[in-house]
Amino acid sequence: MVKVNGYDVPEGLYYSKDYEWAKVEGDKVRVGITDYAQKQLREIVYVEIPSAGTSVKQNEPYGTVESVKSVSDLVAPISGTVEQVNEEVSSKPELLNQDPYNKGWLLLIKPSNMDELKNLMNAQQSVEWHKSMLKEC
Repeated sequence: MVKVNGYDVPEGLYYSKDYEWAKVEGDKVRVGITDYAQKQLREIVYVEIPSAGTSVKQNEPYGTVESVKSVSDLVAPISGTVEQVNEEVSSKPELLNQDPYNKGWLLLIKPSNMDELKNLMNAQQSVEWHKSMLKEC
């Protein structure tokens, strides 16, 4: 785990510039929002995610997350079919704030093309991106 200005960036994950993470688990990819995203949103009160069997496309919205501050699109880090959804975050959206990389995961996707992971950042690239992004703020 690397910390960048108080934001957690776990190693072994892929990251998108849409503040999503992706974790390869065999032939599937688990996805969720980053620590940076949940801290910027603050108190998350509602999550809308697709049901199992839905197709998602890399870099396209698949749902929304709503906080007391704003509503944001959830953008797919990889294309494929949703195999499983984390039903618990629908009833307990605060899990995204409490544990974004574990209990707060959103979807388990069966990717249509694992090569799309090349379009994402690895942990070290994400650390550098966070540093440059935070300098601009």
